[in-house]
Amino acid sequence: MEILNVGIMGTGNIASVLADTMSHMPQVCLYGAASRDKAKAKLFADRHSVKNAYGSYEELVKDPEISLIYIATPHSEHYNNAKLCLEHGKHVLCEKAFAVNAIQAEEMIQLAQKKNRLITEAMWVRYMPMVETLKKVLDSGSIGEPMTLTANLCYLVSHLPRLTKPELAGGALLDVGVYTLNFASLVFGDEILDITSSVIKTETGVDAQNSMTLTYPGGKMAVLNSSIQALSDRKGIVYGTKGFLVVENINNFESIKVYNTDRKLVDSYIRPEQISGYEYQIEASYEAILNNWNECPQMPHKTTLDIMKVMDSLRKTWGISYPFE
Repeated sequence: MEILNVGIMGTGNIASVLADTMSHMPQVCLYGAASRDKAKAKLFADRHSVKNAYGSYEELVKDPEISLIYIATPHSEHYNNAKLCLEHGKHVLCEKAFAVNAIQAEEMIQLAQKKNRLITEAMWVRYMPMVETLKKVLDSGSIGEPMTLTANLCYLVSHLPRLTKPELAGGALLDVGVYTLNFASLVFGDEILDITSSVIKTETGVDAQNSMTLTYPGGKMAVLNSSIQALSDRKGIVYGTKGFLVVENINNFESIKVYNTDRKLVDSYIRPEQISGYEYQIEASYEAILNNWNECPQMPHKTTLDIMKVMDSLRKTWGISYPFE
């Protein structure tokens, strides 16, 4: 199998985790890292044993040795960064939220199709083995028909400028709320009949925390909460007609525990050993590139767009828009 040469666009915390992860993947070479500050790129490259450091994103995308570029920049930059990569023939793994709005997301996907290149959203939980375990548990009927779910993801991260600045597309929804929406999507699909919600805004006008209730065909309902100014247990709970299950940490499933109608634990599934969890999206991207796919089956373009449209509608209801929209 050929080695996949990967470049990283952006040198923040998530980029560091991915770089460390790839150092344990023999089929992958972290070939280059780029920042708009050459010194930052060089420091990152030295720290993570990256072959090349680039002082601009343009230098990165022009390197003919790189096949896949991982975009780890703020939400506000994903659209332009992805287009730059695609225009130069690179495959793209783009951090969540995939774009700022559905219009941007559609353009990114259309360009990838035109250029016959992969583009996929780095919603890392979608690529993990535990997602297949969740599907098998639900399909087994052990909790009966799933009717209700709750999911929450809240972190004490409001001190980070990228999460409170409108010009960087900050707010809880695009950063952590997207995980709760993906969890609901995994269980109930993407045909949503109605959405109600509440929001608390920061002084800068982005959402500090939010709560949303989604209803689906068949009387199913999801209640989702996200915040950048509180700490939560990160649980996802699916309530069925014959029992319920609890997912520990919807941001990286640690375990799935199944309970019967007496609320007694009947099954437990533990996350398999992993490097960091980020390796699965790299492996999926590699498989897609080898097969000449424009998307990864784990994170279909349609689902990315459907969730993006839900977030657009929520922000419209809340009166939140970004200055560049």
